[in-house]
Amino acid sequence: MTPVRFLARAMLSSVFVISGARSFANPERLVPVAKPVTDRVTPLLERVDPRVPTDTATLVRANAAIQVGAGLMLATGRFTRPAALVLAGTMVPVTLAGHAFWQYDDPAQRKGNQIHFMKNIGLIGGLLLAAADTQGKPGLHWRAGHRIGHSRRSVSRAVRTARREARIAALAATTARRLPG
Repeated sequence: MTPVRFLARAMLSSVFVISGARSFANPERLVPVAKPVTDRVTPLLERVDPRVPTDTATLVRANAAIQVGAGLMLATGRFTRPAALVLAGTMVPVTLAGHAFWQYDDPAQRKGNQIHFMKNIGLIGGLLLAAADTQGKPGLHWRAGHRIGHSRRSVSRAVRTARREARIAALAATTARRLPG
């Protein structure tokens, strides 16, 4: 891993590790803000598995734990692409719940939340870039296309060889019929 990638990932993940640890240790401070989002998610979770806890504090803690774990994976270079996607996914409810600037009438509060909303959108963009980063190695799309092209060329060669061998065999058979004996 290049030093630039290492530093960029460490800087990007630090936000998630620190804020996730704070939220995990003290989820009660976020419960009132997260309640509208968790109320919408609760019916979906209950349909998936009724045993899953759906209280807001537990969901805030779960989101925080996911952010800490995925942030550490991103920082250490382990499973960086999936970790970046997971972090981007955790940012959506955090951004919608915590910085819904359109709900505020006070211009100062609206502006402050709008700035945080746009900051979170920027973080999501950075995470999507990290998720797309192949570290200079060919991605799956290129590798699949390369394999397909290689396979097509191999099949074409095999067909040409088979046709050539068939012509040679036909000529040999014709020549053998002409020979006496």
